[in-house]
Amino acid sequence: MTERKISAVPSHRKKNFYRICMVSDYFCPNTGGVESHIYHLAECLVQRGHQIVIVTHHYEGRRGIRYLSNGLKIYYLPFVILFNQCVIPSLLSTLPAARYILQHEKIEILHSHSSLSTLAQEFMFHANLIGVRTVFTDHSLFGFADMASVAGNKMLECSLVHCNRVICVSHTGKENLVLRSSFPSERVYVIPNALDTHHFTPDPSQRCPSKINIVIACRLTYRKGIDLLARVIPRICNEHADVDFIIAGDGPMRILLEEVRESGYLQERVKMVGNIPHNKIRQILVLGNIFLNTSLTEAFCMTILEAASCGLHVVATRVGGVPEVLPKDLITLADVSVDDIVLVLGKVINRCRAGLQLEPWKVHRRIVGMYSWTNVAKRTERVYMDAVQDERHSYANIFAKHLSKGFLFGILMCIFVFLDLLYLIFLRICDSTKK
Repeated sequence: MTERKISAVPSHRKKNFYRICMVSDYFCPNTGGVESHIYHLAECLVQRGHQIVIVTHHYEGRRGIRYLSNGLKIYYLPFVILFNQCVIPSLLSTLPAARYILQHEKIEILHSHSSLSTLAQEFMFHANLIGVRTVFTDHSLFGFADMASVAGNKMLECSLVHCNRVICVSHTGKENLVLRSSFPSERVYVIPNALDTHHFTPDPSQRCPSKINIVIACRLTYRKGIDLLARVIPRICNEHADVDFIIAGDGPMRILLEEVRESGYLQERVKMVGNIPHNKIRQILVLGNIFLNTSLTEAFCMTILEAASCGLHVVATRVGGVPEVLPKDLITLADVSVDDIVLVLGKVINRCRAGLQLEPWKVHRRIVGMYSWTNVAKRTERVYMDAVQDERHSYANIFAKHLSKGFLFGILMCIFVFLDLLYLIFLRICDSTKK
Protein backbone atom coordinates (compact mmCIF):
# COMPACT_ATOMS: atom_id res chain seq x y z
CA MET A 1 0.00 0.00 0.00
CA THR A 2 3.01 2.27 0.31
CA GLU A 3 4.08 4.54 -2.50
CA ARG A 4 7.78 4.40 -1.73
CA LYS A 5 9.91 3.27 1.19
CA ILE A 6 12.56 5.54 2.62
CA SER A 7 15.26 3.56 4.37
CA ALA A 8 17.32 4.87 7.24
CA VAL A 9 20.53 6.67 6.29
CA PRO A 10 23.54 4.31 6.45
CA SER A 11 25.75 4.90 9.47
CA HIS A 12 28.89 4.91 7.30
CA ARG A 13 27.70 7.95 5.38
CA LYS A 14 30.14 10.71 6.29
CA LYS A 15 28.20 13.74 5.11
CA ASN A 16 24.41 13.85 4.97
CA PHE A 17 22.87 15.87 2.17
CA TYR A 18 19.10 15.62 2.07
CA ARG A 19 16.32 16.47 -0.34
CA ILE A 20 13.99 18.53 1.84
CA CYS A 21 10.52 19.94 1.24
CA MET A 22 9.41 22.82 3.48
CA VAL A 23 5.66 23.43 3.64
CA SER A 24 3.62 26.28 5.10
CA ASP A 25 0.76 28.60 4.21
CA TYR A 26 3.07 31.43 5.26
CA PHE A 27 5.76 32.38 2.77
CA CYS A 28 6.89 35.18 0.46
CA PRO A 29 5.50 37.55 -0.72
CA ASN A 30 3.71 37.50 2.64
CA THR A 31 5.78 38.95 5.49
CA GLY A 32 6.19 37.76 9.07
CA GLY A 33 8.32 35.72 11.43
CA VAL A 34 7.42 32.31 9.97
CA GLU A 35 8.04 33.51 6.41
CA SER A 36 11.42 34.97 7.35
CA HIS A 37 12.39 31.81 9.26
CA ILE A 38 11.61 29.49 6.34
CA TYR A 39 13.41 31.69 3.81
CA HIS A 40 16.65 32.13 5.77
CA LEU A 41 16.78 28.53 7.01
CA ALA A 42 16.24 27.19 3.48
CA GLU A 43 18.87 29.56 2.10
CA CYS A 44 21.48 28.37 4.63
CA LEU A 45 20.62 24.71 4.05
CA VAL A 46 21.12 25.19 0.28
CA GLN A 47 24.51 26.76 0.98
CA ARG A 48 25.38 23.68 3.07
CA GLY A 49 24.66 21.34 0.15
CA HIS A 50 21.04 20.27 0.68
CA GLN A 51 18.38 20.45 -2.03
CA ILE A 52 15.35 22.44 -0.89
CA VAL A 53 11.90 22.98 -2.36
CA ILE A 54 9.23 25.10 -0.67
CA VAL A 55 5.48 24.53 -0.97
CA THR A 56 2.88 27.19 -0.18
CA HIS A 57 -0.48 28.32 -1.53
CA HIS A 58 -0.80 30.77 -4.40
CA TYR A 59 -0.61 34.52 -3.86
CA GLU A 60 -1.84 37.25 -6.15
CA GLY A 61 0.31 37.12 -9.27
CA ARG A 62 2.17 34.00 -8.11
CA ARG A 63 1.04 30.56 -9.26
CA GLY A 64 2.89 27.46 -10.34
CA ILE A 65 6.64 27.03 -9.95
CA ARG A 66 8.95 29.96 -9.24
CA TYR A 67 12.70 30.11 -8.67
CA LEU A 68 14.37 32.62 -6.36
CA SER A 69 17.79 34.12 -7.06
CA ASN A 70 19.37 32.04 -4.27
CA GLY A 71 18.34 28.78 -5.96
CA LEU A 72 15.17 28.02 -3.98
CA LYS A 73 12.35 26.34 -5.91
CA ILE A 74 8.86 27.38 -4.82
CA TYR A 75 5.56 25.62 -5.58
CA TYR A 76 2.65 28.10 -5.38
CA LEU A 77 -0.35 25.75 -5.34
CA PRO A 78 -3.84 26.92 -6.44
CA PHE A 79 -5.80 25.97 -3.33
CA VAL A 80 -8.72 28.03 -2.00
CA ILE A 81 -7.79 30.34 0.90
CA LEU A 82 -10.28 30.30 3.76
CA PHE A 83 -9.05 32.56 6.58
CA ASN A 84 -5.89 34.23 7.84
CA GLN A 85 -3.87 33.23 4.75
CA CYS A 86 -4.61 29.51 5.30
CA VAL A 87 -6.10 27.15 2.73
CA ILE A 88 -9.48 25.57 3.35
CA PRO A 89 -9.14 22.25 5.24
CA SER A 90 -9.84 19.43 2.80
CA LEU A 91 -7.18 16.73 3.37
CA LEU A 92 -7.93 14.48 0.38
CA SER A 93 -7.82 17.32 -2.17
CA THR A 94 -4.19 18.11 -1.28
CA LEU A 95 -3.03 14.48 -1.64
CA PRO A 96 -2.38 14.44 -5.44
CA ALA A 97 -0.20 17.58 -5.20
CA ALA A 98 1.64 16.29 -2.13
CA ARG A 99 2.27 12.89 -3.71
CA TYR A 100 3.47 14.39 -7.00
CA ILE A 101 5.88 16.84 -5.36
CA LEU A 102 7.30 14.32 -2.89
CA GLN A 103 7.91 11.74 -5.61
CA HIS A 104 8.96 14.09 -8.42
CA GLU A 105 11.47 15.90 -6.18
CA LYS A 106 12.57 12.61 -4.52
CA ILE A 107 11.98 14.16 -1.08
CA GLU A 108 13.57 12.45 1.93
CA ILE A 109 12.36 14.85 4.65
CA LEU A 110 9.20 16.94 4.80
CA HIS A 111 9.55 19.93 7.14
CA SER A 112 6.23 21.60 8.04
CA HIS A 113 6.02 25.01 9.69
CA SER A 114 3.34 26.54 11.97
CA SER A 115 0.49 24.80 13.76
CA LEU A 116 -1.84 27.42 12.24
CA SER A 117 -1.03 26.29 8.69
CA THR A 118 -3.58 23.91 7.18
CA LEU A 119 -1.27 23.10 4.27
CA ALA A 120 1.59 22.18 6.62
CA GLN A 121 -0.59 19.79 8.66
CA GLU A 122 -2.11 18.08 5.62
CA PHE A 123 1.21 17.58 3.79
CA MET A 124 2.67 16.07 6.97
CA PHE A 125 -0.32 13.68 7.13
CA HIS A 126 0.20 12.56 3.50
CA ALA A 127 4.01 12.39 3.66
CA ASN A 128 4.00 10.04 6.63
CA LEU A 129 1.65 7.61 4.87
CA ILE A 130 3.79 7.73 1.72
CA GLY A 131 6.90 6.90 3.75
CA VAL A 132 8.70 10.24 3.98
CA ARG A 133 10.22 11.29 7.33
CA THR A 134 8.54 14.36 8.81
CA VAL A 135 9.74 17.27 10.97
CA PHE A 136 7.50 20.02 12.35
CA THR A 137 8.48 23.48 13.63
CA ASP A 138 6.03 25.25 15.94
CA HIS A 139 6.29 29.03 16.01
CA SER A 140 3.40 29.94 18.35
CA LEU A 141 1.96 29.54 21.82
CA PHE A 142 -1.66 28.59 22.48
CA GLY A 143 -3.93 28.42 25.50
CA PHE A 144 -6.04 25.58 26.86
CA ALA A 145 -9.31 27.17 28.01
CA ASP A 146 -11.27 28.62 25.07
CA MET A 147 -13.01 26.45 22.48
CA ALA A 148 -10.78 27.58 19.61
CA SER A 149 -7.66 26.54 21.53
CA VAL A 150 -9.16 23.20 22.57
CA ALA A 151 -10.10 22.38 18.96
CA GLY A 152 -6.74 23.56 17.62
CA ASN A 153 -4.81 21.57 20.21
CA LYS A 154 -6.78 18.42 19.39
CA MET A 155 -6.03 18.81 15.69
CA LEU A 156 -2.33 19.37 16.45
CA GLU A 157 -2.27 16.29 18.67
CA CYS A 158 -3.63 14.17 15.80
CA SER A 159 -1.32 15.81 13.23
CA LEU A 160 1.76 15.00 15.29
CA VAL A 161 0.89 11.30 15.16
CA HIS A 162 2.41 11.59 11.67
CA CYS A 163 5.54 13.44 12.83
CA ASN A 164 9.01 12.09 13.60
CA ARG A 165 10.57 15.12 15.32
CA VAL A 166 9.42 18.56 16.48
CA ILE A 167 11.35 21.84 16.76
CA CYS A 168 10.24 24.73 18.99
CA VAL A 169 11.74 28.23 18.93
CA SER A 170 11.89 28.61 22.72
CA HIS A 171 11.89 26.49 25.87
CA THR A 172 8.52 27.99 26.81
CA GLY A 173 7.25 26.95 23.39
CA LYS A 174 8.46 23.40 23.99
CA GLU A 175 6.64 23.15 27.32
CA ASN A 176 3.49 24.57 25.73
CA LEU A 177 3.58 22.14 22.79
CA VAL A 178 4.24 19.05 24.92
CA LEU A 179 1.34 19.95 27.23
CA ARG A 180 -1.17 20.61 24.48
CA SER A 181 -0.23 17.76 22.13
CA SER A 182 1.10 14.98 24.44
CA PHE A 183 4.07 14.60 22.08
CA PRO A 184 7.10 12.87 23.69
CA SER A 185 9.37 15.59 25.08
CA GLU A 186 12.54 13.64 24.21
CA ARG A 187 11.68 14.09 20.52
CA VAL A 188 11.20 17.86 20.82
CA TYR A 189 14.18 20.16 20.16
CA VAL A 190 14.62 23.84 20.99
CA ILE A 191 16.30 25.88 18.24
CA PRO A 192 15.79 29.66 18.56
CA ASN A 193 15.18 31.92 15.60
CA ALA A 194 17.98 34.07 14.23
CA LEU A 195 18.38 37.00 11.89
CA ASP A 196 20.66 38.29 9.16
CA THR A 197 22.51 40.93 11.18
CA HIS A 198 24.08 42.38 8.02
CA HIS A 199 20.62 43.70 7.07
CA PHE A 200 19.91 45.17 10.53
CA THR A 201 22.69 47.59 11.39
CA PRO A 202 22.40 50.76 13.52
CA ASP A 203 22.39 54.27 12.04
CA PRO A 204 22.33 56.77 14.95
CA SER A 205 22.40 59.68 12.48
CA GLN A 206 18.75 58.92 11.61
CA ARG A 207 17.56 59.66 15.16
CA CYS A 208 16.07 63.03 16.00
CA PRO A 209 18.31 64.69 18.65
CA SER A 210 15.41 66.59 20.24
CA LYS A 211 12.92 63.70 20.31
CA ILE A 212 12.72 60.17 21.68
CA ASN A 213 11.03 57.90 19.16
CA ILE A 214 9.31 54.70 20.27
CA VAL A 215 8.86 52.20 17.44
CA ILE A 216 6.18 49.50 17.26
CA ALA A 217 6.29 47.00 14.38
CA CYS A 218 3.80 44.13 14.36
CA ARG A 219 0.49 42.89 13.03
CA LEU A 220 -2.20 45.07 14.59
CA THR A 221 -4.21 42.27 16.18
CA TYR A 222 -5.55 41.51 19.64
CA ARG A 223 -2.84 38.87 20.26
CA LYS A 224 -0.19 41.58 19.81
CA GLY A 225 -1.68 43.58 22.69
CA ILE A 226 -2.97 46.48 20.59
CA ASP A 227 -5.73 47.18 23.12
CA LEU A 228 -2.99 47.71 25.75
CA LEU A 229 -1.00 49.87 23.34
CA ALA A 230 -4.06 52.04 22.68
CA ARG A 231 -4.21 52.93 26.39
CA VAL A 232 -0.44 53.28 26.84
CA ILE A 233 0.10 55.82 24.04
CA PRO A 234 -2.06 58.69 25.45
CA ARG A 235 -0.57 58.35 28.93
CA ILE A 236 3.04 58.38 27.67
CA CYS A 237 2.31 61.36 25.40
CA ASN A 238 0.79 63.28 28.34
CA GLU A 239 3.71 62.51 30.68
CA HIS A 240 6.57 62.97 28.18
CA ALA A 241 6.32 65.90 25.78
CA ASP A 242 9.45 64.89 23.86
CA VAL A 243 8.27 61.36 23.01
CA ASP A 244 6.74 60.34 19.66
CA PHE A 245 5.49 56.97 18.40
CA ILE A 246 6.07 55.32 15.02
CA ILE A 247 3.77 52.36 14.32
CA ALA A 248 4.51 50.00 11.42
CA GLY A 249 2.02 47.31 10.54
CA ASP A 250 -1.62 46.75 9.69
CA GLY A 251 -4.48 44.62 10.89
CA PRO A 252 -8.05 44.60 12.20
CA MET A 253 -7.22 46.73 15.28
CA ARG A 254 -5.65 49.59 13.32
CA ILE A 255 -8.94 51.48 13.57
CA LEU A 256 -8.60 51.51 17.39
CA LEU A 257 -5.21 53.24 17.16
CA GLU A 258 -6.57 55.70 14.60
CA GLU A 259 -9.37 56.60 17.04
CA VAL A 260 -6.80 57.15 19.82
CA ARG A 261 -4.83 59.52 17.57
CA GLU A 262 -7.90 61.55 16.68
CA SER A 263 -9.50 61.69 20.13
CA GLY A 264 -6.22 62.79 21.73
CA TYR A 265 -5.15 65.10 18.86
CA LEU A 266 -1.97 63.06 18.52
CA GLN A 267 -1.70 62.97 14.72
CA GLU A 268 1.66 64.76 14.84
CA ARG A 269 3.08 62.55 17.56
CA VAL A 270 1.81 59.11 16.51
CA LYS A 271 2.78 58.20 12.96
CA MET A 272 1.01 55.24 11.32
CA VAL A 273 3.16 54.05 8.41
CA GLY A 274 1.18 50.90 7.54
CA ASN A 275 2.61 47.64 6.25
CA ILE A 276 6.32 47.82 5.51
CA PRO A 277 8.07 45.18 3.35
CA HIS A 278 10.49 43.17 5.44
CA ASN A 279 13.48 44.37 3.41
CA LYS A 280 12.60 47.97 4.35
CA ILE A 281 11.75 47.56 8.04
CA ARG A 282 15.27 48.64 9.04
CA GLN A 283 14.52 52.11 7.63
CA ILE A 284 11.81 52.43 10.29
CA LEU A 285 13.73 50.81 13.16
CA VAL A 286 16.78 53.09 12.88
CA LEU A 287 14.52 56.12 13.47
CA GLY A 288 13.79 54.94 17.00
CA ASN A 289 15.47 54.96 20.40
CA ILE A 290 13.16 52.39 22.00
CA PHE A 291 11.29 49.41 20.59
CA LEU A 292 8.00 48.50 22.28
CA ASN A 293 6.31 45.09 22.16
CA THR A 294 3.01 44.62 24.02
CA SER A 295 2.16 41.06 22.94
CA LEU A 296 -0.20 38.96 25.04
CA THR A 297 1.47 35.76 23.85
CA GLU A 298 4.71 35.24 21.96
CA ALA A 299 6.86 32.17 21.36
CA PHE A 300 9.95 34.13 20.35
CA CYS A 301 9.36 37.45 18.46
CA MET A 302 11.79 38.04 15.61
CA THR A 303 11.15 41.79 15.52
CA ILE A 304 12.64 42.18 19.00
CA LEU A 305 15.91 40.75 17.67
CA GLU A 306 15.82 42.99 14.60
CA ALA A 307 15.25 46.08 16.74
CA ALA A 308 18.08 45.19 19.14
CA SER A 309 20.40 44.55 16.19
CA CYS A 310 19.61 48.10 15.02
CA GLY A 311 20.67 49.42 18.44
CA LEU A 312 17.27 50.08 20.03
CA HIS A 313 16.56 49.27 23.65
CA VAL A 314 13.63 46.85 23.87
CA VAL A 315 10.66 47.16 26.22
CA ALA A 316 8.39 44.11 26.09
CA THR A 317 5.70 42.32 28.04
CA ARG A 318 6.87 39.35 30.10
CA VAL A 319 5.09 36.63 28.13
CA GLY A 320 5.96 33.29 26.54
CA GLY A 321 9.49 32.96 25.23
CA VAL A 322 10.23 36.71 25.18
CA PRO A 323 12.45 36.64 28.34
CA GLU A 324 14.69 34.09 26.57
CA VAL A 325 15.43 36.29 23.55
CA LEU A 326 17.83 38.93 24.91
CA PRO A 327 20.13 39.49 27.94
CA LYS A 328 18.64 41.55 30.77
CA ASP A 329 20.65 44.68 29.95
CA LEU A 330 19.24 44.79 26.39
CA ILE A 331 15.58 44.32 27.26
CA THR A 332 13.30 45.66 29.99
CA LEU A 333 10.28 43.51 30.78
CA ALA A 334 6.88 44.65 32.01
CA ASP A 335 3.82 42.84 33.30
CA VAL A 336 0.82 42.55 30.99
CA SER A 337 -0.93 45.63 32.35
CA VAL A 338 -1.22 49.22 31.19
CA ASP A 339 0.08 50.64 34.48
CA ASP A 340 3.23 48.51 34.52
CA ILE A 341 3.99 49.12 30.83
CA VAL A 342 3.67 52.89 31.39
CA LEU A 343 5.86 52.69 34.51
CA VAL A 344 8.61 50.62 32.85
CA LEU A 345 8.51 52.62 29.64
CA GLY A 346 8.79 55.86 31.63
CA LYS A 347 11.95 54.62 33.37
CA VAL A 348 13.54 53.64 30.04
CA ILE A 349 12.60 57.02 28.54
CA ASN A 350 14.29 58.81 31.45
CA ARG A 351 17.43 56.70 31.01
CA CYS A 352 17.42 57.43 27.30
CA ARG A 353 16.99 61.15 27.96
CA ALA A 354 19.95 61.04 30.36
CA GLY A 355 22.13 59.30 27.76
CA LEU A 356 22.49 56.12 29.81
CA GLN A 357 21.53 53.69 27.05
CA LEU A 358 24.14 51.36 25.57
CA GLU A 359 25.94 52.49 22.43
CA PRO A 360 24.01 51.12 19.37
CA TRP A 361 27.00 49.54 17.62
CA LYS A 362 28.06 47.80 20.83
CA VAL A 363 24.58 46.27 21.10
CA HIS A 364 24.71 45.23 17.44
CA ARG A 365 28.03 43.43 17.88
CA ARG A 366 26.62 41.47 20.81
CA ILE A 367 23.63 40.36 18.71
CA VAL A 368 26.00 39.26 15.92
CA GLY A 369 27.77 36.98 18.39
CA MET A 370 24.52 35.55 19.75
CA TYR A 371 22.39 34.74 16.71
CA SER A 372 23.27 33.22 13.34
CA TRP A 373 21.20 31.41 10.70
CA THR A 374 24.21 29.23 9.94
CA ASN A 375 24.10 27.95 13.53
CA VAL A 376 20.33 27.36 13.23
CA ALA A 377 20.90 25.39 10.01
CA LYS A 378 23.59 23.22 11.65
CA ARG A 379 21.32 22.39 14.58
CA THR A 380 18.40 21.68 12.25
CA GLU A 381 20.61 19.26 10.29
CA ARG A 382 21.08 17.32 13.54
CA VAL A 383 17.28 17.00 13.83
CA TYR A 384 17.08 15.76 10.23
CA MET A 385 19.76 13.15 10.94
CA ASP A 386 17.79 11.88 13.93
CA ALA A 387 14.52 11.86 11.96
CA VAL A 388 15.85 9.74 9.09
CA GLN A 389 17.16 7.18 11.59
CA ASP A 390 13.62 6.62 12.91
CA GLU A 391 11.80 3.48 11.88
CA ARG A 392 8.99 4.06 9.43
CA HIS A 393 5.57 4.27 11.12
CA SER A 394 3.57 1.11 10.44
CA TYR A 395 -0.09 1.52 9.52
CA ALA A 396 -1.12 -0.49 12.59
CA ASN A 397 0.89 1.88 14.77
CA ILE A 398 -0.71 4.93 13.13
CA PHE A 399 -4.24 3.57 13.66
CA ALA A 400 -3.43 2.68 17.29
CA LYS A 401 -2.02 6.14 18.01
CA HIS A 402 -5.10 7.85 16.60
CA LEU A 403 -7.45 5.64 18.62
CA SER A 404 -5.50 6.53 21.78
CA LYS A 405 -6.34 10.23 21.26
CA GLY A 406 -10.02 9.73 22.06
CA PHE A 407 -12.68 7.27 20.94
CA LEU A 408 -14.86 9.37 18.61
CA PHE A 409 -12.12 11.66 17.34
CA GLY A 410 -9.76 8.70 17.02
CA ILE A 411 -12.25 6.77 14.88
CA LEU A 412 -12.78 9.84 12.69
CA MET A 413 -9.03 10.21 12.12
CA CYS A 414 -8.70 6.47 11.38
CA ILE A 415 -11.37 6.88 8.70
CA PHE A 416 -9.35 9.74 7.18
CA VAL A 417 -6.20 7.61 7.23
CA PHE A 418 -8.06 4.74 5.55
CA LEU A 419 -9.49 7.04 2.86
CA ASP A 420 -6.06 8.56 2.29
CA LEU A 421 -4.55 5.10 1.77
CA LEU A 422 -7.34 4.13 -0.65
CA TYR A 423 -6.76 7.36 -2.59
CA LEU A 424 -3.03 6.59 -2.74
CA ILE A 425 -3.79 3.15 -4.21
CA PHE A 426 -6.16 4.74 -6.74
CA LEU A 427 -3.52 7.28 -7.82
CA ARG A 428 -0.95 4.51 -8.09
CA ILE A 429 -3.28 2.49 -10.36
CA CYS A 430 -3.93 5.58 -12.49
CA ASP A 431 -0.17 6.07 -12.90
CA SER A 432 0.38 2.46 -13.93
CA THR A 433 -2.51 2.69 -16.43
CA LYS A 434 -0.99 5.78 -18.05
CA LYS A 435 2.38 4.06 -18.33
